[in-house]
Amino acid sequence: MNLLENKTALITGAASGMGKAIAQLFASEGAKLLLADVNADGLNAIVAAINKTGATAIGFAGDISKEDEVEKMFQTALLHFRGVDILVNNAGVLDNFMPVAEISTSLWNKVMGINLNGPFYTCRLAVPSMLKQGGGSIINISSVGGFCGARAGAAYTSSKHALIGLTKNIAYYYGDKGIRCNAIAPGGVNTNIGAGMQPNELGYAKLSLGMQTNIRIGEPSEIAEVALFLASNKSGLINGSVIVADAGWTSY
Repeated sequence: MNLLENKTALITGAASGMGKAIAQLFASEGAKLLLADVNADGLNAIVAAINKTGATAIGFAGDISKEDEVEKMFQTALLHFRGVDILVNNAGVLDNFMPVAEISTSLWNKVMGINLNGPFYTCRLAVPSMLKQGGGSIINISSVGGFCGARAGAAYTSSKHALIGLTKNIAYYYGDKGIRCNAIAPGGVNTNIGAGMQPNELGYAKLSLGMQTNIRIGEPSEIAEVALFLASNKSGLINGSVIVADAGWTSY
């Protein structure tokens, strides 16, 4: 249907999981893509695969928790495209389910750097670009952990709560300028975000109490469909919202 024809989308965390699925779907709907990830090999693979279909994608291997690298990322967007119409802040990390009394400062800073500071840096640069173009759509991938207290550890939970606050603030401040900002709050999704994680014993025990209430695990492609809706004009009246995509898990 080419819902995103003549649009440029920047997607972070695009080498795997939800970011990869969003990139593939957006490409099929006509968007030109700037894809970012710290995993250069995975990033190069998805860029090559998308370009092979006849769509347009370029990659930027960098760490969104670093302000200077985000600035270089946007310079890349301006070099290759006229600007950014759609921003998807997907990159994120877990926190080993650490409770507040046990989390280290380094882990706290790492989680906040990627899950919150990164989206702040990208939004701060995307908004001026969108203002020049007369509007745009920002999609922040939060989590049901962004409004529940026991879906992760202290750092992840705090970062995703804060990301929802940033989403709503941007939505109201810039909504009259044609910029919409929404968040998606997935429940459990079949991605590799937990690969190599060493769960804290207390944190894992507390989280496990509610896992049996989860109806089912989602697939990255299902989150991508929600992102496509929010990126397209079909969601023109939706701004400052958090779309929960958890198969009903938080309805319990």
